[in-house]
Amino acid sequence: MGMTMTQKILAAHSGQESVSAGQLIMADLDLVLGNDITSPVAIKEFAKLGKDGVFDKDKVTMIMDHFAPNKDIKAAVQCKMCRDFCTEKDITHFYDVGRMGIEHALIPEKGLVTAGNCVIGADSHTCTYGALGAFSTGVGSTDMAFGMAYGKAWFKVPAAIRFVITGKPRRYVSGKDVILHIIGKIGVDGALYRSMEFTGEGLRYLTMSDRLCISNMAIEAGAKNGIFEVDGITLGYLREHGAAEPAIYRADEDAEYEDTINIDLSQTEPTVSFPHLPENAKTFGEFGEIRIDQVVIGSCTNGRLEDLETAAEIMRGRKCAKNVRVIIIPATQDIYLAAMEKGYIRTFIESGAVVSTPTCGPCLGGYMGILAEGERAVATTNRNFVGRMGHPGSEVYLASPAVAAASAVTGKITSPWELEKEAAL
Repeated sequence: MGMTMTQKILAAHSGQESVSAGQLIMADLDLVLGNDITSPVAIKEFAKLGKDGVFDKDKVTMIMDHFAPNKDIKAAVQCKMCRDFCTEKDITHFYDVGRMGIEHALIPEKGLVTAGNCVIGADSHTCTYGALGAFSTGVGSTDMAFGMAYGKAWFKVPAAIRFVITGKPRRYVSGKDVILHIIGKIGVDGALYRSMEFTGEGLRYLTMSDRLCISNMAIEAGAKNGIFEVDGITLGYLREHGAAEPAIYRADEDAEYEDTINIDLSQTEPTVSFPHLPENAKTFGEFGEIRIDQVVIGSCTNGRLEDLETAAEIMRGRKCAKNVRVIIIPATQDIYLAAMEKGYIRTFIESGAVVSTPTCGPCLGGYMGILAEGERAVATTNRNFVGRMGHPGSEVYLASPAVAAASAVTGKITSPWELEKEAAL
């Protein structure tokens, strides 16, 4: 029996000719990642192992992004622990205030992952790097500690679901709409401990930002990882960002998939996930008017330059609705600088929005945009669980940057198509 893309990467990293779903393996790691929330626990566990140094100072990275710049004393203590550890262990890739960004945007930008890599991170959205043709998955802080010490991790080889992408998306339909549509179709446990593998002629219409967004939210379908077939778009991005030489793994023709799901991009519409699960996906026409109090455009899912470009295009020359707070969060310093040079930051500020330093911020209910009881937010983030962005009595609606920007202007959940139609009249 043939192997999937994920299975081939795991076989190569475990020194085996082949692996199969359900098999337990120990695999070599190309990168071990932690942030300011998860790394302190891993550092304490690492100390118990009695190791003087990490397995490879170039293959361990810590990024201060969740509560950085520090929001309180506890956050400051956590960041200091990471800072001291990385200084002591001479970690090459430590990113703090001024150099940091949201980890899952910064890692690809810095070229730290390439196709064919095996990556773990003590953050559930580590599955983002599957967009680059890598196997990457979230783990606990104890696994991170072991990975830092020995450069290895245990895995149960996942079974897979194949997603065949066809068609060309319409204007303002992005990767966020695609993944919300998929999660709405299969549910938050529809890919439980499976590999979501994306292929098909429609991939040529999905930008790297689209792919990073889709892979990022594979975990919201319960998946172990999401991974895209490597093509010219992938290779171009890797070259541009100075990534290491790629190892390209393609699924065998006789690879075993538990299911094959066809996604026609031309039929995909702007999609919104209603509280309190990402699977509560609806398209416009399926719901009535929903007034909002806040819009957040950013996060590891949708804080990239392309996302800000889309938002700026919609908000340019328009004002944010009265009594709606609009928070824009560029995902990295480089993205912030590029957005400034292209005029997007001026557009946001002139529209009445506020622009933040790169941070996870309100996405996980951290800070810089917490919701009060009864408030509603449209967010380009990845989760809308009860209390995710603040008070348990608040509501978060997940959407694309285009939908979020249109909603910021009207003060209610709005399709960018509707706003475009009004502008044409």
